Amino acid sequence: MGKRLWVERDENGTWNAYGDNGAHITFGKGEDQFNPGDLMKIALAACGALSSQFAVESALGKGKGAKIVVDGTYDADDDAYLSFDEQVDVDATSARLAQDDADKLEERVRRHIAKSCTVAHTYQRETPVRISVKVRH
Repeated sequence: MGKRLWVERDENGTWNAYGDNGAHITFGKGEDQFNPGDLMKIALAACGALSSQFAVESALGKGKGAKIVVDGTYDADDDAYLSFDEQVDVDATSARLAQDDADKLEERVRRHIAKSCTVAHTYQRETPVRISVKVRH
C-alpha cells in the first residue's frame, strides 16, 4: 500500500489534503484555488517533471528542470476528461547544446517520462475506483 492520504474541510470552506509524511496542500472550488480536475493535471505535470529531472540535470546541471504544461479535453456531459496534452519545455539555451545533443536530450527526457511516470501509466489505462462510505453516528 502507498502513502496514506486524506482530505478534510476547513471551517472557511476550503479543503486540505494531508499525507502521513506531513505533506499538505489546499484546494477547493474557489477562484484562487485548484479544483480536483486541476490537481489531476498537476499530478501529470509533476510526474513528468520528477521523471525527467535526472536526464535534464545530467545534461544541463544541478537544479535545472523542465517546465511542463498540461491541458485537457473535458466532456461536461460525462463529467470526465477525455484526454490530456502535456508539453515538456526544456530551456537549454544557456548550455548552447549542439543540435545532436539537444535531440539526444529530448529522447532521454521522453524515455524517462515513459518509463517512470506512474500518473501517465495510470491515466493511460482504465483504473477501477472502489468507494466505500461510512456514516458515523
